[in-house]
Amino acid sequence: MLDVIKEWYHRNFSDPQAVILAMLLVFGLLIVIYMGGMLAPILISIVLAYMLEGVVALLERYRMPRLVAVIAVCLVFLLIGLFLILLMFPLLSNQITQLIQELPRKLDTGQQALLRLPELYPQIVTENQVYDIMSNIRAQITRVGQAFFSFSLSSIPVLFAIVIYLILVPLLVFFFLKDKALILDWLKKYLPKQRGLATQVWAEMDQQIGNYVRGKFTEILIVGSVTYVVFTIMGLNYAMLLGVLVGLSVIIPYIGAAAVTVPVAMIAYFQWGWSAEFGWLMVAYGIVQALDGNVLVPLLFSEAVNLHPVAIIVAVLVFGGLWGVWGVFFAIPLATLVKAVLNAWPSTSRDTPADAAAPVDSSC
Repeated sequence: MLDVIKEWYHRNFSDPQAVILAMLLVFGLLIVIYMGGMLAPILISIVLAYMLEGVVALLERYRMPRLVAVIAVCLVFLLIGLFLILLMFPLLSNQITQLIQELPRKLDTGQQALLRLPELYPQIVTENQVYDIMSNIRAQITRVGQAFFSFSLSSIPVLFAIVIYLILVPLLVFFFLKDKALILDWLKKYLPKQRGLATQVWAEMDQQIGNYVRGKFTEILIVGSVTYVVFTIMGLNYAMLLGVLVGLSVIIPYIGAAAVTVPVAMIAYFQWGWSAEFGWLMVAYGIVQALDGNVLVPLLFSEAVNLHPVAIIVAVLVFGGLWGVWGVFFAIPLATLVKAVLNAWPSTSRDTPADAAAPVDSSC
């Protein structure tokens, strides 16, 4: 057994580049685990800089100076952020408040519908089971409502943190875009010279992360806006709230679309019951989901590395369990990173000379 371990270690870690890559991966993992909360503004700013870099590069191709392009893009970004804060957030807050206030009446309607099940299937469902289910749902909703309405003086630290983020993140995004080349050159000085394998993996991941972040934000915006317009035209209550939920659901591949269908169907049922309006609403919602999965996603992520659906779901579960929302958001790039490392590692550890080096892609 000891010989097997020695042979495996010699085969995979005899090349200094493999050791350097492993050390960099472990170092990055430790930073995220132990300093992720402290560095959250920087991580958020890096994500936003990746998203905006594509627009800056496009303006540069039209011979606009980078500084001017960065200032213009950051100003537009700030205006959009102010629009969301001053217009959309109050509307969303009002719709959430209205929904919480109307939930008891909607639950009574749902209970009456569920009480038909014991009459139809007495051997499977009993009235006591229905009452127990509704009692648990009411208790959970009461907790959520109390937490939402108690967002007052006790949440001053949270509000203070939000204000800090609103000031700090735009500044960091501006400097990350403006001084991108300087920051990357500074980081290179502290990296080992024998980093050919790490550079090869980074060059692939840098492009993949940039494409993914820009594509995912575009998908959220398009899907959320189209859903809101469709729900508004069809007269569904809480159209903006549901549009935001459907837009954000694309962050979680496969699982998000299935999960957000439940509140959409429930609100449509409480509003219309089993009627033609309910059926047409669900058909329209299904068309939006189908267009997203079969048209929009292939267009936005055509340059992304293909991953098996099982690999994507496993990545969502693993990285989401480790890092919450950010782990879910970056599940596909992280799964691509694992794939890139696995693909590069064997050939490099056996065949690649120690002094090989791949070109560095310095784009965000």
